[in-house]
Amino acid sequence: MHDVTGENLDVIVVGAGNAALCAALSAAERGARVLVLEAAPEDERGGNSRFTGGAFRFAYNGIDDLLKVSPSMADEDLSNVDFGTYTEDQFFDDMYALTQYRTDADLCEYLVRNSLDTAVWMAGHGVKLHPGLGRQAYQVDGKFKFWGGLALHINGGGEALLEALFAKVAATPAIRVVYESPAVSLVTEAGRICGVVTRHDGHDIELRAGAVILACGGFEANAQMRAEYLGPGWDLAKVRGSRFNMGLGHRMAMEAGAAPAGHWSGCHAVAWDVNAPPFGDLTVGDQFQKHNYPYGICVNAKGRRYVDEGENFHSHTYAKYGGEILKQPGQFAWQIFDDKVTHLLRSEYRIRRCTKVVADTLEELAAKMEGVDAEGFLATARAFNAACRTDVQFDPNILDGKSTEGLEIDKSNWAQPLDSPPFHAYHVTAGITFTFGGLRIDTSSQVQSIYGSPVEGLYAAGEIAGGLFFHNYASGTGLMSGATFGRQAGRNAADFACAKGASSAA
Repeated sequence: MHDVTGENLDVIVVGAGNAALCAALSAAERGARVLVLEAAPEDERGGNSRFTGGAFRFAYNGIDDLLKVSPSMADEDLSNVDFGTYTEDQFFDDMYALTQYRTDADLCEYLVRNSLDTAVWMAGHGVKLHPGLGRQAYQVDGKFKFWGGLALHINGGGEALLEALFAKVAATPAIRVVYESPAVSLVTEAGRICGVVTRHDGHDIELRAGAVILACGGFEANAQMRAEYLGPGWDLAKVRGSRFNMGLGHRMAMEAGAAPAGHWSGCHAVAWDVNAPPFGDLTVGDQFQKHNYPYGICVNAKGRRYVDEGENFHSHTYAKYGGEILKQPGQFAWQIFDDKVTHLLRSEYRIRRCTKVVADTLEELAAKMEGVDAEGFLATARAFNAACRTDVQFDPNILDGKSTEGLEIDKSNWAQPLDSPPFHAYHVTAGITFTFGGLRIDTSSQVQSIYGSPVEGLYAAGEIAGGLFFHNYASGTGLMSGATFGRQAGRNAADFACAKGASSAA
């Protein structure tokens, strides 16, 4: 660390995930000298971005826009693929509907309007995207049709995303990365943020810079903060990603006068294997998730269904349904499927570290599902089978309207009887991805104070920035918001720092 303290820094970036690296690269493009502080050791670097499956949501008006992001698609035979569109209006509709119209209008507009440009910028920095066939499009009658606004995914997921961004960082002389060096407090002078105190090798070291960008994630890895803000039981949830997202950025910023924003009692949480480790496992990545519940049923310990599995595409419900599992007795559930939909299940259902049972009859399956009232489940399954409409064709690529009728909780789409053995069930609990509460920022990514004025010299991006997400979340929006506001934070922090430096020199 001694060779860093003497440097003249323009921008310090706290964190080393998607938002942080985009901020660092953007700042360097504006001529800034950048230091990236990563709390994790090098082999665990990357924050939650390391664990993502790579969904990347952006607005597009057709294949021409997609080719701007993934030019290599021009060499592929796409005659059997219908990409459709995901216009800015569709993006807005999803953001407002899923957040119950609470999303910050200014931040949302900036995100949506700049999403395609951000995707092109990311591709220009070596991030490769490809069509998400089998994840966001199924082959029906020989044709793939995309749904949910996610035509392209990052090829290779989070590992490949970070490999590309770190390669770009390594090739940028103006950026340095220091590991095992968490920022523990902000340095203020004359009402302005002018650096951080970082803890390295057991020593607290003050580093000065023209501006600071906080991109160090949410507080999802902090059990005490989860219980405090999300509520009872959340301290028991498993963490899908990094063990280093402890909320230190939130605390140091608010101690310096930053305003909180967003849904502090809300989070992104999904169905997660009941025997997954307490924190994310880099050897498995996101594969402990279980997202294909729309094609089966979910039951709790009493054997009862507790959600409408077919309310919408999984990408529009998965982030809120994890929290529903925590509300169930024992904080677990089982997902049940029959053989008709086996071909639709994603790779996460076929990994070796998967808690599942298989049987040739529902009665046999009921006896194998640990912790479940067998008779309660059989009554639920029989009632569900009898309630499925038979006059509507099943189609996984659309909201097909193939529903149940007359149940206490009807299934709105993709309701097919469980009648084709073998039957298989997957044991899940809640896995928390990230928290929604964060710091108030404006569209320049500048942090705002509790008094409504900007906090000079302080910017934020990624999960630590609050105001975009409430109640629910659309898949792929997190990576996009991190990249969009990270890029914005980098250029504005660089401009601010360089202007201050020029002013001081004068």
